[in-house]
Amino acid sequence: MSDYCSEEKINGTAGQDAPAEKLSVTTEELQSEIDRVAYQRKFRDTLRSTIFILITVAAAAVLIATLILPIFRIVGTSMSPTLDEGNVVLALKDKNVHQGDLVAFYYNNRVLVKRVIATSGEWVSIDANGNVYVNDQLLDEPYLKEKSLGSCDLDFPYQVPDGTVFVMGDHRDVSIDSRTKAMGCISGDEMIGKLWIRIWPLKQFGAVR
Repeated sequence: MSDYCSEEKINGTAGQDAPAEKLSVTTEELQSEIDRVAYQRKFRDTLRSTIFILITVAAAAVLIATLILPIFRIVGTSMSPTLDEGNVVLALKDKNVHQGDLVAFYYNNRVLVKRVIATSGEWVSIDANGNVYVNDQLLDEPYLKEKSLGSCDLDFPYQVPDGTVFVMGDHRDVSIDSRTKAMGCISGDEMIGKLWIRIWPLKQFGAVR
């Protein structure tokens, strides 16, 4: 009898759960966790602010490029040697153009770049050697590599119609421009603006004339 009771006591004691260990967090560990959470929150806030700023800047850049300072990439060689194919230029949306200005305009759903030779009401003549006269005065054109009559089907002297400008490319031998009746003179509605700065290539960065 006494042996049975003794065994029961032993078994009962062995089946009891061991006391749980006490969790101990030091002040340093608590401060480290607080700092980690604060850093994550600050990082998220900074990331959101950065993304917002980038989106705002990108939207402003698109708006400026569309409404004020459009950017164009030169295609073709009609403006060489002044502008070469692949050059990137910044323009001003200013339709108040003058003789000698480089301008961008719409033609047949494309953007073309040429030089203003004469404005509304002026008389233009071009001789067989490619010399250009405006109001009977020989036009000084230091930007040309060589003069050429090029593609021309106009009768000279030719008067520039009201509200338009007479434009020509600097590479006279290949340029299709106001010398042809097909293109004619450029009206204010077709005009985009004046070329201002070449931004590419970087080694040629600067004003274009």
